[in-house]
Amino acid sequence: MTTTAGPRRALHAIRRAGNRLANFFDPPILVLAYHRVADLKHDPQALAVRPERFRAQMRHLRSRYAPLRLEESWPRGDRPAAIVTFDDGYADNATTALPILEREEVPATFFVSVGAVEAGREFWWDELERLLLAETPPPLPNPIRVGDGPDRRAWPTATAEERRVCYEELHGVLRGLVPARRELWLASLRAARGDAPPRPSHRPLTVDEVGRLGRSLYASVGAHGVTHTPFAALSLGEQREEMRTSRERLRAWTGREVETFSFPFGGRRDFTRDSVRLAREIGFRRVAANAPGQLRRWFDPFVVPRFLVRDWDADRFASELSRFQSA
Repeated sequence: MTTTAGPRRALHAIRRAGNRLANFFDPPILVLAYHRVADLKHDPQALAVRPERFRAQMRHLRSRYAPLRLEESWPRGDRPAAIVTFDDGYADNATTALPILEREEVPATFFVSVGAVEAGREFWWDELERLLLAETPPPLPNPIRVGDGPDRRAWPTATAEERRVCYEELHGVLRGLVPARRELWLASLRAARGDAPPRPSHRPLTVDEVGRLGRSLYASVGAHGVTHTPFAALSLGEQREEMRTSRERLRAWTGREVETFSFPFGGRRDFTRDSVRLAREIGFRRVAANAPGQLRRWFDPFVVPRFLVRDWDADRFASELSRFQSA
């Protein structure tokens, strides 16, 4: 039996060595991806960084790296630089993250999914968590049946482990569905589960809060589509409409030009070359993905790599940034 583990490790080692050498001549730019700054009891997707840890991370960033803005030109510097970004558009981006960024004088770009702002509902993955994992009555049916037509499926829910498996498998299914079908699946889950009240802790930004971001000297607002659907699951016409609509809404809410875009989810399989071409045609200056990698000044500005940041203390954050520099 053959294996690719050995050659893959060798290629990674060669790439890391090459990056370390390149760093002497052209210090890298690290683009960091956040989602939330909040202290949550349950966070199954590990999206939140606690406020005190985020503050410590920003202080370290400011002291060791040159903070840059995603939409601006990236000048050559004598030390590594960093760009802070946020995806999705949670309310705590404005209420909690922004005051810390302003206090520490670190700029950030906030990519906002406008459909969530207009609906005022939890993001679909948060609603899924609330319906399946939240410790609130009524109890879940066992098994629970979710879906539409021949794809309707049943999951056991008697134990915490079974509910976790149900959540993870349904998350994978819903992630790949077009918006209308995803809503049908969620509706069938609500009907089977009995709806539970939305949580203020998980609400999206309001239009006024988006405007507050747009007025801050330390914030820029970027587009993130409408429905937070992987673009690879949408037709080119639907992708174009998501880009244009999100840009127009955010321009109206902030009174500022919207020059950047972030692909929803943003993994390498979540968009296509045509998606990148559309972003260029529509007029975005920078487009962010969610694949890790260093950013060099000569890299493609329409597929900007980013490193996902977790709820790390200051020491772990410093260690991870050092690792990112040679990734």
